[in-house]
Amino acid sequence: MKAQLISIGNELLIGDTVNTNASWMGQFLNDLGIEVTRVHTISDEQELIASTVSESMKESDLVITTGGLGPTHDDITKTAIAELFGINLIQNDAVLNYIKELFASRNIPFSESNTWQAMVPENCEVLFNKAGTAPGMWFHEHDCFLAVLPGVPYEMKYLMKKGVAEKLRQESSSIGYIHTQYLKTAGIGESTLSDYILGDLTSYLNSHVSMAYLPSFGSVTLRITGKGATKEEAIQHTESLIRHIKLRAGDFIYAEEKETTLSEQVGKLLIEKDLRIGTAESCTGGLIASTITDVPGSSSYMQGGIVAYENEVKIAELGVSQHDLDEFGAVSKPIALQMAHGVAKALGTEIGISTTGVAGPGGGSEEKPVGTVWIGYFSPEQHFAVKALFTKDRLVNKQRSTIVALEIVRRVLSGIDELPYGLKKEFA
Repeated sequence: MKAQLISIGNELLIGDTVNTNASWMGQFLNDLGIEVTRVHTISDEQELIASTVSESMKESDLVITTGGLGPTHDDITKTAIAELFGINLIQNDAVLNYIKELFASRNIPFSESNTWQAMVPENCEVLFNKAGTAPGMWFHEHDCFLAVLPGVPYEMKYLMKKGVAEKLRQESSSIGYIHTQYLKTAGIGESTLSDYILGDLTSYLNSHVSMAYLPSFGSVTLRITGKGATKEEAIQHTESLIRHIKLRAGDFIYAEEKETTLSEQVGKLLIEKDLRIGTAESCTGGLIASTITDVPGSSSYMQGGIVAYENEVKIAELGVSQHDLDEFGAVSKPIALQMAHGVAKALGTEIGISTTGVAGPGGGSEEKPVGTVWIGYFSPEQHFAVKALFTKDRLVNKQRSTIVALEIVRRVLSGIDELPYGLKKEFA
């Protein structure tokens, strides 16, 4: 089954509102086994709405519109749809009574413009909207299903889940089930993961199971998708591939849920082991501490951080040696080691993590080019530093340094000897 999405609203085109609806619906439909072939974003023009819907219905099995169902003069989607089908708008008494009762319960005056939201094309089936006041509408015309939904995201999502999905299952036997499993990896590049770790996956992939690599800064997410007539069958189709991936790439996998972050996983390990961490940051400027504290409850293991940007701060707050700064420079193994140890001592934590580097775009040298970063790690059991070379981009260098530092902590706490990207431990 193929679908097209139509997002309606001038605010989407001029950037006043970010169109998050299309991406959410694309994933939702994919989970139903429906392929989205095109996404349109158009203005609030009656003829354009009608023509775009008409052409999309000719090319697809399902068309979904969002937007233009409010009570104001620029909400003209219903009028355009009625014109397209050559039918009238009629008042739906159930919707009107619901809106009046909702307004009364909230002590909101009911105005005449709200009556407009109870007007629907006479050839539609109303999708009752308990998340708002604008009803959704369902059509089956010209061998195509059409869903007309409000643009407010939480209202759209409610109607997609409670209305559109159920209608599709009732009216189309081709709608199956999809199970999607995410495996999130860190500290390894996409090509290395594919070529040297996972290898040829051809024998695991077929019409019932597929896999995609989703790379981002310092992380590669694997999306494994199974299709089946039932949810259980869809899950079963993915099992052998997931077992293979975990067997080959287990050390690189830090999460099995799409939303889990690396800092969340580090936090879980710190809680399990009853450890606290402190950060000493130069080139990352506090980004590691910020990322750790993005996680609710991080106060149970995050003691604090010291942004030691200037050498004077490194000396005064972290006990860094002036002699070593003069001899080796701030971006060096000895300084990274001393910063990690110094912050653990200063804050009374079991673990200290540090960064010092040349973030760029200026300040590099032949010996220490832009992107050179030393990351230090301290605990009573291990004290080492690693040298990494990132990019010429300042913000990218800060982000990658943060991810690598967190991944080092994760691997050490997990008992994994190999460091991210093949970096080598240089001990004190």
